[in-house]
Amino acid sequence: MLVVSYDISDTKLRAKFAKMLTKNGAIRLQYSVYEVNNTQRIIDNLMVKIDDFAKKFTGGDSVIIFDVAAVKLTKYGNAIHRDVDIVYFD
Repeated sequence: MLVVSYDISDTKLRAKFAKMLTKNGAIRLQYSVYEVNNTQRIIDNLMVKIDDFAKKFTGGDSVIIFDVAAVKLTKYGNAIHRDVDIVYFD
């Protein structure tokens, strides 16, 4: 599972990026934070698309991708209503 967080200043590029994430199976957690829980092939394809978008970024734009495969994840608030808590153990 990946968590993708972005800060993109250009409104059009930001909207296209968000749309691309949702078309590739990402679920919006917060305004600019998405969860991707899919097959490795889908995740690999998504990483290529994110790399293509990154080529269009200006100085202040950024995307941070967290691979949470080996991390404990606990959800609070509205997040717990999306599904059951997910906990990963080493």
